[in-house]
Amino acid sequence: MRSSSASITVTGRFWLQSNTLRPHLCSVLRQYELVDRVLDYDPDADEALLNRAYVFSMQAHGSQKRASGDPYFSHPIEVAGILTDLHLDDETIATAILHDTIEDTVATPEEITRLFGPSVARLVDGVTKLSKIEAQTENERAAENLRKFLLAMSDDIRVLLVKLADRLHNMRTLHHIAKPEKRRRIAKETMDIYAPLAERIGMYEFMREMQTLAFEQIEPEASESINRRLEQLKDGDGNRIAKIASGLKLVLSRAGIEAEVAGREKHPYSIFRKMSERHINFEQLSDVMAFRAIVPTEADCYAALGIIHQRWPMVPGRFKDYISTPKRNGYRSLHTSVIHADNARIEIQIRTEAMHAQAEFGLAAHWAYKQKSGGQTIGGGEHQVSWIRDLVEILDTAESPEELLEHTRMAMYADRIFAFTPKGELIQLPKGATPIDFAYAVHTDLGDQAVGAKIDGRVVPLSTVIENGNQVQILRSKGQSPQPHWLNVATTGKALAAIRRHLRHKERVEQEALGRTLFDDIASRLPAPIGPDATEPALKRLKFADEGALMVAIARRTVSDEQVMEALMPGSTGADLGHTVAPQSSAISIKGLTPGVAYDLATCCHPVPGDRIVGLRRPDAGIEVHAIDCRVLAELAERTENETDWVDVAWGEKTEGAVARISVMVKNEPGSLGVVASIIGTHMANIINLRLDTRDTSFHTNEIDVEVHDIQQLMRLMAGLRAADAVNTVERV
Repeated sequence: MRSSSASITVTGRFWLQSNTLRPHLCSVLRQYELVDRVLDYDPDADEALLNRAYVFSMQAHGSQKRASGDPYFSHPIEVAGILTDLHLDDETIATAILHDTIEDTVATPEEITRLFGPSVARLVDGVTKLSKIEAQTENERAAENLRKFLLAMSDDIRVLLVKLADRLHNMRTLHHIAKPEKRRRIAKETMDIYAPLAERIGMYEFMREMQTLAFEQIEPEASESINRRLEQLKDGDGNRIAKIASGLKLVLSRAGIEAEVAGREKHPYSIFRKMSERHINFEQLSDVMAFRAIVPTEADCYAALGIIHQRWPMVPGRFKDYISTPKRNGYRSLHTSVIHADNARIEIQIRTEAMHAQAEFGLAAHWAYKQKSGGQTIGGGEHQVSWIRDLVEILDTAESPEELLEHTRMAMYADRIFAFTPKGELIQLPKGATPIDFAYAVHTDLGDQAVGAKIDGRVVPLSTVIENGNQVQILRSKGQSPQPHWLNVATTGKALAAIRRHLRHKERVEQEALGRTLFDDIASRLPAPIGPDATEPALKRLKFADEGALMVAIARRTVSDEQVMEALMPGSTGADLGHTVAPQSSAISIKGLTPGVAYDLATCCHPVPGDRIVGLRRPDAGIEVHAIDCRVLAELAERTENETDWVDVAWGEKTEGAVARISVMVKNEPGSLGVVASIIGTHMANIINLRLDTRDTSFHTNEIDVEVHDIQQLMRLMAGLRAADAVNTVERV
């Protein structure tokens, strides 16, 4: 195996730290070298197919150049080389060689079919469709990219394997692109879509390298800072990781278990995420070292676990058994954390060699095994990709690119927990999931009709967070339907998509009814009565598809009374029918409020889009919107006796920005505030106000009001600040 950026490679039974899955080659991989690689692991491969593909691609791309100055032909060959590392079949390798020919050369789909057969042509067409993205905004582009991914994956997973290898090679050469904004856009798309897709099919090698390379572009200061601190740890530890690995191997060997043990520092992006999630800085991290023990059998995994726990104290709550309950992508391993010498926490993963191959290369390893076994699948292959069906279902429910991205990111990124139905069926959910998520995971109808739940026999509200291993029973009623406040409780993309679909339908029904009432009032103001046949020509004049669409437009005030009157009785008002009335808008929209009702974002908690929120009706002051965990909210609740004063609200689609307040403690030295301002600017946030709060000889604390688009941008900004050397702590006020 050849090596990858800040990632681990399997060579025999060893786990090696290396720089790349396979080092970037200046010279193009020769035809015979590529074919020999495939024949090494698949002697029955179609050698003629690979030779034809190589020559055809080289001739088709001709003198085309990449941004690096290398021949363009080097790119598809490098992609094919990456896939030979995964021991994929000859059709997949040929697809990799040909994947850019239809899009970037004069080659046609008919030509590919004639020369390489329908199977390769179908795969090449699938990869080509993923590349033809013509969307106006970044979100639309990302959403359309993702949409095509999901549909292609549901047809043949090899399309995804080729596209992931394609993106991995493009990320390795990203530094050759001159424009920083283009590098950042590609890196962000990689972090948001490609890396989580790689994770979801268990290809952790690809995921880690993509995240590392994207992290360098998206958070350059944080990446540099974390890498520098990791180097300082290495220099100061005197090869501590190798010593711990050697000691762990010796302990297991003395107990009769021969294991291959290796260790590493955790990857920079993994460290950055931990700092973000725990709201801590680098010095507060206690577990930056990870070790892996590869043992002969599954029984040895559990025996090794017992030996390790006998030798070193276990960290409570950190043990996970992914062997008996594998992750949804098929990942199997035992995880534990122990307290080693000098109170150092170390994470240890224990698995067999087969589990390790599956863990590093996921569905690709499964596919390679399937080819070797004559097409017979191994256990878990179908289960591994069952999550794709959930994502494809979201395609039919998401109304906007933002919704599609939100739902699928939730489905792909979240850590998983396991819960059980009363019949013992295992349901996998993201960490932080509630009974609403559980209900929709079982069946959409069950989610729609949920009124409560029992967790381990105890009645609980639908907002209760499910813990690992809980048994969950959903209480249902046929008269129930999804409520707006469920959007603040649900966490899975599938649940949120179903709830929003129902609420949109309900809202449309209500708007149609309101529109009909207003329509009757408009018609009554005409100079003469109209007959029942007047509506049809009015629809054509106003260019509405049906009567329901007109009623909704009247209710939303996107068409004026005068326009409706003129359409019903031409000449009655002289109104211009060519322009509809733009709906009233504001910088932020809130769902759940009666149209026209004024609202304010509370200054005590400064909610931003993405926060869970609740509305409080104030006398003569409209609605005040608070974050659900606002400290002032409890005091207001005690003074608010009438439940009708509380309003279920949620963020609308239009969220152009809100002001959040953060407290930043920085070192009392020249340039510290400049570093903070630079990081805020890098994250495309705007400083609205800055106030010095406290100051002493070592540190000074500043309260900063920053304008951000949503909670995700704020969290990334705060994480970027925590990673800076000049910053001690960052908190949201």
